Amino acid sequence: MHDFDELNAFASVMASGSLTRSARELGLAKSTLSRRISQLEARLGQPLLRRQANRLIPTEAGLLFHGYCRDMLRLADRSREALEELREDVSGELTIGVHSALARCWLGPLMNDFLARHAEVELTLHAVEALPDSPDSHRVHVWLGEIPDIGLRQEALGALSRGLYAHPGYLSRHGMPRHPRELASHNWIDLLGTSREGLSLNHSEQGSFHFLPPRSRLRVDLPVLHMDAIARGQGIGLLPHWLVAKREAHHPGELVPCLAPWQAPPLPITLLYAFGHQPRRVTALLDCLRQAVPEAWQMARQAA
Repeated sequence: MHDFDELNAFASVMASGSLTRSARELGLAKSTLSRRISQLEARLGQPLLRRQANRLIPTEAGLLFHGYCRDMLRLADRSREALEELREDVSGELTIGVHSALARCWLGPLMNDFLARHAEVELTLHAVEALPDSPDSHRVHVWLGEIPDIGLRQEALGALSRGLYAHPGYLSRHGMPRHPRELASHNWIDLLGTSREGLSLNHSEQGSFHFLPPRSRLRVDLPVLHMDAIARGQGIGLLPHWLVAKREAHHPGELVPCLAPWQAPPLPITLLYAFGHQPRRVTALLDCLRQAVPEAWQMARQAA
């Protein structure tokens, strides 16, 4: 039976060609490293290394044994990883908080599939309108919008591009705006807090226009209510294109774009989770979320 300390010592010297350098990399005394290689040679009954100038080079036996040595070390690493995986099942309780705009149209069906694959998991899903106020090692978040530093790892998933929309009936009554400055004479539907400081609209040829929306007679605090109000013909509002496409698939003709060449800055979509080692059930959930990112999110992020 081979000693893995001896195998690691031999593999390191084969890579560096120097006892001194390998001893420093492995955090060992040079005499300890030399003794381990001597013990390995004695066990095999053949010299594995010889000195040439200022380097240690392999003998013919050393070259032959080096391939087997690497295979044994790789196999040892794989066995440790397999045992680690075996120690933790994908089971137990999980909590995920997702921005309410993404809860039903994206995460809901995805979590049904996740639970079908992992029968021992119990999942709690919260549709949220606020960021978490403290880190939690067993809780995962998906947020839509800008994020300050809140003590969690932040991983970009994508973005939602945005434009202006209205109901065709509203536009037939009030006319289609031809430039952002004309929005001041239209009914504006505000998602609470999103346009308080004004709104920047960008055109590929005409540059940027900073629009200060008129006071809205209808202000809502949930994205679904915001979209509903615009779809009922209450006025014009800013909506993510991806969410509009999802709604139009079920209710075609309710929303049409206004000032299509003018676009607002995309909203980032971010995956939030605790730093450090994660339980296997958490890593399984994170992998599931990463693999389910729509192509439109990725394209919007790249264009931002």
